[in-house]
Amino acid sequence: MARGWMIGVMVELADEPAPVRHFFAVGQDDRAAAEWRAIDGALRLGPVASSPVGGLEPVHALGELTARTIETQALRPGEVRSLGRRAPRLWAMIERPART
Repeated sequence: MARGWMIGVMVELADEPAPVRHFFAVGQDDRAAAEWRAIDGALRLGPVASSPVGGLEPVHALGELTARTIETQALRPGEVRSLGRRAPRLWAMIERPART
């Protein structure tokens, strides 16, 4: 079971001609609950897009955060951390199985 999710939310910003995707790390087990918490965080930045933009859904779970990533980045349970517009590479650590 996931202990956290990476969520992308399309936000309408005053200085942008179209909504832009903003990334959030959410310390929530349940995917749907994590999406709603990310929306709450995005609403602090501006209105959330109401329809897809450039083929991207307004709210999209990009994937589960690994236990290692959550520990390394010190994401607390229930925390919503805004990560900005750029794809957050530090949060996209992938644990690969060891080669034998």
